[in-house]
Amino acid sequence: MKKKILAMILASAMVLGLTACGAAQEAPAAAAPAATEEAAPAAAEEAAPAAAEEAAPAADASALIKVGIINNDPNESGYRTANDRDLKATFCEANGYEASFAYSLKNDEQIAAAQKFIQDGVDYLLLSAADTSGWDSVLQDAADAGIEVILFDRTIDADPSLYAASIVSDMAFEGENTVKWLESQGLDEYNVIHIQGVMGSAAQKGRSGALDDKVAANDNWNIVVQQTAEWNAENAQQIVQAQIDAGKSFNVVYAENDDMAKGAVAALDAAGITHGVGKDVIIIGFDCNQWALQELLDQNWNYDQQCNPFQSSYIDDVIKTLESGGSIAEKTIVMDEKGFDATTITADDVANYGI
Repeated sequence: MKKKILAMILASAMVLGLTACGAAQEAPAAAAPAATEEAAPAAAEEAAPAAAEEAAPAADASALIKVGIINNDPNESGYRTANDRDLKATFCEANGYEASFAYSLKNDEQIAAAQKFIQDGVDYLLLSAADTSGWDSVLQDAADAGIEVILFDRTIDADPSLYAASIVSDMAFEGENTVKWLESQGLDEYNVIHIQGVMGSAAQKGRSGALDDKVAANDNWNIVVQQTAEWNAENAQQIVQAQIDAGKSFNVVYAENDDMAKGAVAALDAAGITHGVGKDVIIIGFDCNQWALQELLDQNWNYDQQCNPFQSSYIDDVIKTLESGGSIAEKTIVMDEKGFDATTITADDVANYGI
């Protein structure tokens, strides 16, 4: 394991803890800045003496690989919950890791958490950035301290020499694939309520970009409203309700995640507006939560674009390669993803691809 040179002093203190396999507490509310998480305390010896006697010896802490994991709030969406659960299942003591987690939807709070992890001397910094910009300085600090950075889930706008690997979704592809499907529906006119995710995130940029380009290039494609709901179902419901109350005409809801699509549908249902296959409004979501794919199977929604949250095994392979002194064959690994149409999806698809 490489020796670390501590690089930064962080003014604001954070409580960072170890997370053992399956023992993590629920993440704190998103309002807490760069919320961090600790493992639950071990059970008292008197509670299970027999189990204590048979338990395997504790791992040698000095032999564990220290990783600091910076992610978005696990309560943000079903996708993020699955992503966080996947990371915790892999980066635990049983697999040779000492893992600390920090969560925030704000870039400045994530950067502060990264600086604290650098100060703490982690071996690897794993990052799913809230925003694509602003990372060069802290990544340079990590490099100066001998800490390898691995991006997951989302890309950032930074010099590729500042990170060891990038295991991400192609958000631009997700947007393009979805808009291509929407175009194939052959509507005379597209009047779209566009509900965006957190502005500046790679997911928002990729999913918005393709639709923006299509609208700019075609006179029969119109944006009725384009507004962020910050991945939140209730916010999305309010956006759609406002358009209904204003008497706006629309025939497509393009929501950049499943939760926001769900909120949009709630507003339609309350107003008695039909949606889904052969109905008044086309419903589009992203992420492929199992419940969302079931909505497709029931033909209440029309299309859902997959975003694959299971990156931890790829990250683990990268770390093991670096630990053994090897070189990374592929610096960028793009997750395999596809879209699902309500007219062709099957029950097996729901079971196999739903998160």
